[in-house]
Amino acid sequence: MSPPFLPRLWSILVARLDWPLLLITIAIMATGLATVYSATYDANNRLLAQSLNMVVGFVAMWTVAQLPPQKLMRFGLPLYILGVILLLLVFVVGVKVNGAKRWLPLGFTRIQPSEMLKIAVPLMLAWYFHQHEAQLKWRHYCIACLLLLVPFALIAKQPDLGTAILVGAAGFYVIFFAGLPWQIIVGLAAAAAAAAPFVWTLLHDYQKKRILTLIDPSSDPLGAGYHIIQATIAIGSGGSFGKGWLSGTQTHLEFIPERHTDFIFAVFSEEQGLLGNAFLVLLYLLLIGRGLMIASSASTLFSRLMAGSITLSLFTYAFVNMGMVSGLLPVVGVPLPF
Repeated sequence: MSPPFLPRLWSILVARLDWPLLLITIAIMATGLATVYSATYDANNRLLAQSLNMVVGFVAMWTVAQLPPQKLMRFGLPLYILGVILLLLVFVVGVKVNGAKRWLPLGFTRIQPSEMLKIAVPLMLAWYFHQHEAQLKWRHYCIACLLLLVPFALIAKQPDLGTAILVGAAGFYVIFFAGLPWQIIVGLAAAAAAAAPFVWTLLHDYQKKRILTLIDPSSDPLGAGYHIIQATIAIGSGGSFGKGWLSGTQTHLEFIPERHTDFIFAVFSEEQGLLGNAFLVLLYLLLIGRGLMIASSASTLFSRLMAGSITLSLFTYAFVNMGMVSGLLPVVGVPLPF
């Protein structure tokens, strides 16, 4: 006799899901929805859009979770090749928006190929290291760095340095977890420091302005420095315990720019204060810790590399966004996860 329908359906739905990771993610998402509502209480279509995005994300998460790593690994090379081809096409037929050629028109819509590389690059590198697991040598790390450098350079050329750094970080995490020797890491860090003056000459004017504004936001208080100034005012005005949900003055008087997207952390900080920030950071630390635990217990090298890279990519997103909003890092288009 077959088991009852509902219990069987429930077992199918929760198969391959890690409950601690799922519950932590739901807690962060619930916090995010509450903050989006406060930031856009006069335009609840934003809340609806965010909710729909989360539903789509859950469906995608569940779908991918059902795929065995062996099947998922097969997408690495095709996705990487397709992504690089699309990046090259951007320079030929791409659409320029705000001075940057990042979009590829498809007639009925347009796509940003660089977003695909955030998954395709770590997937490709994890597949590559898995193929050579038994005989990893220096040349394999050099080839992996070259595979990472190609999309990084193409994305930076658009120019989109923020996305290029995120793609580079996701790929670097795979190479690091694959056993990249510390001598190479130290050497790369030294080379990057030595090349900094040269890299400065290659930056676009708006990129240089973002860095200079980070050092002294008051140099352009109504222009490039406006975002940082208003965000830091909001964070500081929250104090230890915050002004309360729906009670942020900087938020509701619309001083905070992009308050429902890139600068939503300023909204949360003003309303929940230092205590709320500590709770939010704790949730992210639990999420990252659980992700690394899952990575360490994975049965294959591919699974370990992908889980570790995705986990630390979330850390990078959270760290960069909070640092940007707090005035510790230059302003780049990096959203706060969930």
